Formats: sequence, C-alpha cells, structure tokens
Amino acid sequence: MRTPTALISGASIAGPALAYWLNARGWRTTVVERFDALRDDGQNIDVRGAGREVARRMGIEDAIRAASTGETGTEFVDASGAAIARFAAGTTDSGGATAELEILRGQLSRILVDRTAKDTEYVFGDRITALDEQGTGTGNEDGVTVSFAHGPARTFDVVAVAEGLRSRTRSLAFPGTRAVHELGFYIAYLTIPRTPADTDLWRWHSAGRGRSVTLRPDNLGTIRATLAFMSDVRGLDELDRDGIVTVLRRTFADVGWAAPRVLAALDDAPLYFDAIGQARMPSWSSGRTVLLGDAAYCSSPISGMSTSLALTGAYVLAGELAAHPHHRTAFARYEAVMRPYVDRAQKLPPGTPRIANPRTRGGVVMMNTVLRVAAGPVAARVGALASRLFTPAAEAIDLPDYPLPRTAP
Repeated sequence: MRTPTALISGASIAGPALAYWLNARGWRTTVVERFDALRDDGQNIDVRGAGREVARRMGIEDAIRAASTGETGTEFVDASGAAIARFAAGTTDSGGATAELEILRGQLSRILVDRTAKDTEYVFGDRITALDEQGTGTGNEDGVTVSFAHGPARTFDVVAVAEGLRSRTRSLAFPGTRAVHELGFYIAYLTIPRTPADTDLWRWHSAGRGRSVTLRPDNLGTIRATLAFMSDVRGLDELDRDGIVTVLRRTFADVGWAAPRVLAALDDAPLYFDAIGQARMPSWSSGRTVLLGDAAYCSSPISGMSTSLALTGAYVLAGELAAHPHHRTAFARYEAVMRPYVDRAQKLPPGTPRIANPRTRGGVVMMNTVLRVAAGPVAARVGALASRLFTPAAEAIDLPDYPLPRTAP
C-alpha cells in the first residue's frame, strides 16, 4: 500500500504531537515552521485531564514532570505583597489553578520534537503561501499541492494547520471566515531575574481598573511575569515595541507590589504582548485541510485548557485518520469527538476575564473576600468553592482507544 503523507504547519505542541501519532500509524509526516529554529521560550502551561492521559500514552509524562517549573501553588496578594489567599497545587490530573504538571511551553515543544525528529521531516524558516487541492477527493491520485515562501511546491494527502490563534495559513483554507472572538483583554509576558524575595508560588495581584500583575517561577532560575489589563481598544497588539512599552508604563504607573519591578525590566527583558481571544470556527476542515490546536479551537490562556486541547486533538485526529480511509469521514469524526470537549473548555466562568480583573475598588474587595472564603476552613462546607473556581473541564471527554500497529512504539 502507498504510504499516506501529511504536511503539518506549526512546530509548537499540537503539530509535533500529531506527527507522533501519525508516525506510529505508518504515515510519512513533514512539519513546516516559519521560525528559523525551535523556540525554547514561552510561559508556564498546564497539562491536565485528557491531555495528561494522552501524554501518558505517548510515554512523555515522566519527561514533563522532570522539566516541571516547580510551582507549588497560587497566592493572591495585596499592593504591599501581603498574602490574601493561598491555594496548593493540584494533586490530580486536572485540579487546581496550578496544575500538578506545569512546564514551560518551549520545553514541552522540545520534548515532542525530540520524540519525533527521527521519523518526521522538520522544515524550519519556511511557511505555506498557497493550497491547491487536486482531483475530486475520492482517489489516491488526489492531494493538496502546497506552495511555500522558499521551498519548492509539494503535494500531500492532507494538510494540518497547527498554528496559533491568529493563524495566517487558516485564512488560506477558510478565506473570509472570521475566526477570532476577542475577549477585550491584553497580556504582556516577560522573563525577569529572580530575587531572594521570590517564591515558588504563582503570585497574583489584582490592582483594580481591570489590571493585574503576576509572577511565576520557572526551572531556569528566572521569573515569568505578566502585566494584564482589560481594554475596549482593539489593535494594541499591532503596535511596535516602543508603543507597547508606552502603553504598559502608562497603564501600570500607579500599581504597587511587583509592578515597578516589571516595568523597569521593560527596558531590556524579552517581551511578548498578546490580545487574548478564542478561535471559534463553524468547521475545522475544508477539503483535505484540517485545523488543529489553537488555530481551530484556542480556548485562551485564561481557561488553562489550550495545551490539553492541543494534545487531545492531535491524538483524536491521528486516530480517526488511521481508522477511516477517506479524509472527509476522518475529519467529520474528529470534529464529532472533539467539539463537545472544546465547547466545555471555551465556556469560561461567568464574567471572565473581568471577574479576576475588577475595574472598581468594590470589585477588588469582593474578589478578595471570595478568595479568603475559598481558601479558608469553611471552603468544604460551601461546596468546594476553590475547586469550582480553579479547575477547568479537563476531563470532559471520553477519550477513545485507537489501536496501534504492533510495530508502533
């Protein structure tokens, strides 16, 4: 039989995970990544629920644990840094604001790429510029001819777009489709030096007027900081670095706790600034092209679910492609299995992200009161409020079992 081929665009998490599962089923995979090399940067991410079970089935759970950030829990603090409420890290596959498995995005990506490098062709520094579907979609002679910015055109049986929320390749397969649902929320991510005063807790300060500052530990001896704020103004993420720095300095000029320290680091620290949103697509496939991960169903960093969705979606998509000889059937089954899980993941708590970033002084007081109750001894009596606040629907899927060939790892 002819070996089926897949082109995967994106070498972060969903893309290499899909390559892993397709390789195990005898496919020939190619991953194209627009950056010149694998990016080892990135902030803390969670591996929860079904995503953790997929990692377990891949045999990488121990590798993820070995690269843990060491985060021991979550602590909310006031403007002086005094603790308001503290929550321990989760002890199950899904629980807690801090998951039991916390890892830097770039390090998880590295684990996945290392596991697939032997069997997958990785092409860095290139990107897809055109998709030309050939034939009627019913025979082996059909495929997708892909044009690249630099390399020669090539033909594949299927193309999987495993890019980010604002995927450029997605618009080639779904022209004119409005995919991004904006949440009116911006986050600046920085990596700053660790000081003796820092801890292994994820510390969070809500400063009012829709603003918050957080500090998180990593396993590299530095601190991952964020400056987040609500805004009705669109397009701030399109500013150049100087413009973004100006916005951040003005927005957080009067904020206490760690804000002055983070603002001072803007002069030379690596900075990533993002408008937070969700990907909401009416369909995840068009012909022989299919969407995966954030390009298909980004649930936003607020949900704590994007990584688990990426890993789970890759597992399901590969399983369905192997189980069904026709790509259309496989894509339909992939969506039928994943859509309810995605819908649960994207259903953020009422008022999110505003509820965690109150605009008024009264809102901050109310939030802190709720946190104190949730962290206190009466939490169990009010229905495990802390669990309801911080645990996403990471296990809300009946994960299928897809048989592997006997020769598969």
